[in-house]
Order: sequence, then C-alpha cells, then structure tokens
Amino acid sequence: MPTISRRNFTLLLPAALAACGASENRGPVFKSYGGPPVTQVVVQKSNRRMYLLSGRSVLKSYDFGLGTQPIGHKQFEGDGKTPEGLYFIDRFNPRSRYHLSAGISYPNAYDRAFAAQHGLSAGGDIMFHGRGPEGRQLVKQRKDWTAGCITVTDDEIEDIYAMLSLGLPVMINA
Repeated sequence: MPTISRRNFTLLLPAALAACGASENRGPVFKSYGGPPVTQVVVQKSNRRMYLLSGRSVLKSYDFGLGTQPIGHKQFEGDGKTPEGLYFIDRFNPRSRYHLSAGISYPNAYDRAFAAQHGLSAGGDIMFHGRGPEGRQLVKQRKDWTAGCITVTDDEIEDIYAMLSLGLPVMINA
C-alpha cells in the first residue's frame, strides 16, 4: 500500500476538504442581519403566525407548524403539545437535524413542578427550527408534525436565526 508523505498530505488536505463542501446537500446558511434589533417574539398558536418585533413594530412574520397535538399548553414529555407562556431564547444549534434551531427555555420552574406533581417529566428541547430533510417529508403528511417545536421552512429559519439573540423574550399565546 503506498504511503503519503506529510508534505503530500498537507497539499492534498485542502483539496479533500473542498470536495466535501461540494455536495448537493445544502448545509446551514449563516445570514447576517443589520436591521433594528428584535426585542420580542410573539407566537399566536391559534392562527399559526409568529411575529418578530422591535418595540411595537413588526419586522417580520411567519406561518409555522406546531406539535402533533397543537391545542393546549405542553405539560409532559411526549404529549405533542407546544408550550404557552413567556419563555426566552436560551441556545442556538447550527448543526440541528432540522437545518438550524434556536432553543426556547421550556420547561421553566413552574412547568417542571407541575409535571413532577404528576410523577412525570416536563420534557424539553423545544425549539424554533427549520425542516431539514426529515421535516420536508413529514410536512407533506401533516402541517403539525413536531414533538412540540415551532417549525418554519429552512429559508425562513435562516432569517430568524440571524435576527434572534440569547435572552430574547418569546411570548407563546394559545
């Protein structure tokens, strides 16, 4: 078996990495946003509309899908519901299996205590996210397909991801 010298490996490495980036599967796009700061996200579950606000001005709005059981507040892990109430953006995942995702701080102390009173877990990992390959197939079957997350198209999550910041309040209404 032929061996590759350290010098040849160093020369081949950039070409190999470039070839990896040439796949047809588009990865996350990291857009930038230079407009007014988003000061709050308001989610209206009943009419499936999300608003990114700066003060009282709507900067952008989006249609979305919810959990498999869209009516009511998330109470337990696996209930398929999307939480309702005041939460905050608490993390970003550029390697999400659903293209990109921004975490919502569910469960809060009240959510955990309520679930514990019933001997159950409140669950977690609630996000704004795109669809990714798996979600693109699931959304063809039903609009509300997540375990409780709020989902938009991959193009839309790229814009949203650029506009959100850690600690941003998220008000999710019924």
